[in-house]
Formats: sequence, C-alpha cells, structure tokens
Amino acid sequence: MGGVLLSTIKSSTMNWQEFTALLILATVMTFSPGPNNTMSTALGANHGFKRALPFVCAVPVGWGALLTVCTFGLGALVLAVPLLSWAIKLVGVAYLLWLAGKIARSRQLGEADATRLKITFWQGAALQFVNIKAWMLALAIVSGWIAGRGDPGLRFAVVLPVMLFFAFASNLSYALAGSLLRDWLSGPKGTGRRLIWFNRGMAAVLVVTAIWMLFI
Repeated sequence: MGGVLLSTIKSSTMNWQEFTALLILATVMTFSPGPNNTMSTALGANHGFKRALPFVCAVPVGWGALLTVCTFGLGALVLAVPLLSWAIKLVGVAYLLWLAGKIARSRQLGEADATRLKITFWQGAALQFVNIKAWMLALAIVSGWIAGRGDPGLRFAVVLPVMLFFAFASNLSYALAGSLLRDWLSGPKGTGRRLIWFNRGMAAVLVVTAIWMLFI
C-alpha cells in the first residue's frame, strides 16, 4: 500500500511540503480529544479492547464517506446554506448528549452492563456525519488540498488513505489506553467507584464538546 501511495503522490502535483502539512494536520486533528476518541476510550475501559474494535473500525468508514461526499460537492452545499449547517450542529449536539447520558449511566465493567453502553458499528459510522470536528477537518482538507486543483482525483486518492489510517490509528490507541485502565477502574475489591467517576468524566467531555459545537 505504501508503494502505491508513493506512486500516486508522484503522479499528482502535490509536493512534499503539502504532504507534510497534511500529515501534521491529520495527526493534530485525529489524536486530539474529540467525540470519537472519547467514545473509543470509554468503550475500551468499560468493555475491553475487543468490544471497542467495531467502533474503532466504524470511525474511518464513516469519516471516509464524509470526506468523499464533501469532495464531490456536499461540503460546498453545507457552507452555502447556513440552515443546513445549523441542522447538522443541532443533530450533532443532541446525539452527543445522548451518548453522554449512556456513558454517565454505565456503572459496571464488562458484560453485566453491555446493554447500557453499546454503540453499534453503524451508529459509530453515522456519528461522523453529525460530528462538527469531523466536518471541520473534511472541509479544511477539501478546500486546502483538493478543490480547485488541476488533479483533484489524484489528490483525493492520496488524501483518503492517509486520513483513513490516522482515523483508525488514533481511535485504536485511545481504545487500547482505555482497556489498559480496566483493572484500575474496577477499584478495590471490584467496587467500580473509579469507573463511575471515569464515565462521568468522559460524559462531561462529550457535554463540553456539544456546547463547543454550538458556538463555532
């Protein structure tokens, strides 16, 4: 895959300075805290690394679809119609608050509480379309690296696999970090009090993110 990507970069007019800037943007945006990373951490901590993998895999699938539709015109439509932008924000805020509620009410590790904090693959993919951070990144990439260039198709072929890799790698890292906290979160004699406060903290991050979305 690396050889194919390198060949595609050489075929396009994207220079190494642009590609390096893309890598820096991808690193900062995907590894910085946000709804996806918060959910990956919470799922890893509550249900273990394997149970978090469907969500981890759903993020790049959903985000790749979002980047694709933005490249082919949806991004320009969202920017041109403020009402549509606000609709996405409001749905996103409602969805994040719903997720925050599910996390905050999760009080036990593992199978005993699986029905309370359960995010399906398709829910994880759909989250990307109401995630303002994901929209901001997609629009920034389309406007900065793809739109208005002489070779948008080749540039998209470079950008998409790079962003899919970073989306997967970042959420995989957060899910692993969460899973490594499981024993500590169970607390003395398995009381789970640390888990309760951890989940409340994760829920608070989502609430703060939802509030932030309303003012950007």
